[in-house]
Amino acid sequence: MAEYDVLIIGGGPNGLTLGAYLAKAGAKVFLVERRTEVGGGLATEMITLPGFYHNIHAIYHMMVDYAPAYTDLKLEEEYNCRYIYPPLQWTMLLKDGRALCMYNDVEKTCASIEKFSKKDADSYREAAAQYKRFMDGFLAPATFVPSVPALEQLVLFQMSELGQEVHEISSKTPLEIVNETFENEHVRALMLYLACHWSLEPESDGVGYMVPLYINRSSNYRLCVGGSHCLSQALYKTILDNGGTVYTSRIIKRIIVEDGTAKGVELSDGTVIEARAVASTIDPSQTFLDLVGRPGISEDFEKRIEGWKWEKWSLFLAHLALEKAPQFTAASADPAINESFVYLMGYDTTEDVIKHYRAMERGELLEDAGFECCFPSVHDPTQAPPGRHTGYISMMAPYNLKQGAEAWYNRKLKEELAQQCLQTLAKYAPNMAGENVLWQYLVTPVDIENKFMDMVQGSIKQGEYHALQMGFQRPNDEASQARTPVKNLYFCGAGAYPGGLVLLGGGYIAADIIAEDLGIKKWWPEPEMVTRARANNLLP
Repeated sequence: MAEYDVLIIGGGPNGLTLGAYLAKAGAKVFLVERRTEVGGGLATEMITLPGFYHNIHAIYHMMVDYAPAYTDLKLEEEYNCRYIYPPLQWTMLLKDGRALCMYNDVEKTCASIEKFSKKDADSYREAAAQYKRFMDGFLAPATFVPSVPALEQLVLFQMSELGQEVHEISSKTPLEIVNETFENEHVRALMLYLACHWSLEPESDGVGYMVPLYINRSSNYRLCVGGSHCLSQALYKTILDNGGTVYTSRIIKRIIVEDGTAKGVELSDGTVIEARAVASTIDPSQTFLDLVGRPGISEDFEKRIEGWKWEKWSLFLAHLALEKAPQFTAASADPAINESFVYLMGYDTTEDVIKHYRAMERGELLEDAGFECCFPSVHDPTQAPPGRHTGYISMMAPYNLKQGAEAWYNRKLKEELAQQCLQTLAKYAPNMAGENVLWQYLVTPVDIENKFMDMVQGSIKQGEYHALQMGFQRPNDEASQARTPVKNLYFCGAGAYPGGLVLLGGGYIAADIIAEDLGIKKWWPEPEMVTRARANNLLP
């Protein structure tokens, strides 16, 4: 008889969510993580100077108001996992000194947009209301239930007005949606960046439904108090408090498959851990090709996984230890700008955004590329020593440079790119020049891959977001609903539906499925938003 009910591979957001739900249900849970600390991208480390805490990967948490785990697991009440919701979410700084602001208050955003275009302010007000309906009625509920085959979902869409609206926008590209909705080039540039910067390309086909989701979420970012690490620790403690076992610094050699059924895993030191079910949250390639392999999977399934596409671009990051918080020139007209959550600079028009994407396709780094940045300690002083601050610069960048990915190991290239970003930042916040930067820690796409092995080629979501790798096809139609062709093997990381970005969806869906398959009594209710979506014929 297996010693454990469920063995979870990977201690990232989804693995921890899955483990927390099942451990609280009384299941015997065993989680194995390669790194010394659980959390995956939910990592907060002192990588510059003592006392400066940097969120080295995930920093903006965008589904705090929807993800069932926060309330089901009582993460705030019992584990002090708290969030800050800055009123001013985004500030786009323009070369002429003006600023375009997005608030979590629609009317305040409209007032900022109106300075550029009265028509666009009205359009945003209308779009914001429509996108909120999309989120409440379908997009958010669909994030926490198994994926639905495209044809089945299409039939459901035809049964309601909201479904028809979602279907209509799905066929459009982000650029088409933005250009149809707004007229001012500055407004268009901000909205196009917000619609694309996490996963899409301006002219991506068949993923238009992601645009309402990303634009809606761009006014709903939260910052975890104490750093992103605090969310992973809350989930980790939930597992331990309910009798679960967690091994860190362990490498898995293989998933044991006998007679087509997953039986457990073998670690690199030869230790065998048996379980009734195995759930992998690492990427599709490692899971199915490296850890299962033939004859555990069919030749056809193997070829489909081999065809998995990693993201075309990744991120170049600069983590900064600062003497003082930045003081933006634009704040002379509006002091609140100094307390914006995220800043965007270098993109005045949609052509600036598109030019950046085209350069990445060629493996090039632009001298005037735009980027975003934020200063977490302005909102959460616990993330830096008293009176000091942390900064974060994030620029989209190709993994495969024209001169080869290994060029990212060139220290001079990294430092010149960071200096380029700081010089741009100083144009908008003059006090960021000189000695205000006490230390910097630079991260390239290659560094991301080396630190997080399931982010192959710097793929921050374990694989490209395009129509053939989304929904029921993520990673394919045989493994997108948590179950896989291997009996008792489940797949539920960012490479599975619904994807990455700290949604906590994959782990939640897998908890539902595994509890059903193993006869584990669920203690958690179906979310009310899911029940409503089913009643409205938007979900089966």
